Amino acid sequence: MTDAAPPTPEPKPPGRARKFASWRPTAAGHIITVTSLAFAWCGLWDDLSVTNLVVGTLLGIAIVAAGFGTSGANGVRLVPLARLLWLVATDLATSTASVAWEVLTPTDYTEEAIIAVDIAPGSRTHYLLLAVAITLTPGTAVVDIEPNQGIIYLHLLHYEKAEETRAHTIALAELSRSALPQGKKSERAQ
Repeated sequence: MTDAAPPTPEPKPPGRARKFASWRPTAAGHIITVTSLAFAWCGLWDDLSVTNLVVGTLLGIAIVAAGFGTSGANGVRLVPLARLLWLVATDLATSTASVAWEVLTPTDYTEEAIIAVDIAPGSRTHYLLLAVAITLTPGTAVVDIEPNQGIIYLHLLHYEKAEETRAHTIALAELSRSALPQGKKSERAQ
């Protein structure tokens, strides 16, 4: 007999916070995804019919089977995702009020400009999400994206808010990367 040391158990995540910190696709998660995609398909066609549900379900199954979206190894982090959604919702409300004020007042205070925003390498896999989140808010729009250089070009109605908009776009990119991590852990740490 040899005196081998007993294997050390893997450390358990601390408390409940770790348990709910990230969501990994399971069979139920795939069913929810396919169902959501099927109803989104019906919404795009503006017709809730059996044919659209069947086609939407088949497309959803194909998308899930092909592995599009966030990979199961990385998961979705719920707390950063909630922060991202809150930030986009507040941006939508405040920018809508700002643009409505511009429209309703007789004096034109706009000074339009196009600015470049450098995006960190770890956030570059989230260009589509960034483009949608930025363009969704009135007063800013994504004009162009240069993925190889990591630059997003934005059109602004108010040039005096350029630095604030740059910082805000970088914060959106960081929250996107944190909420929907992609790649290996070493790549996500960048």
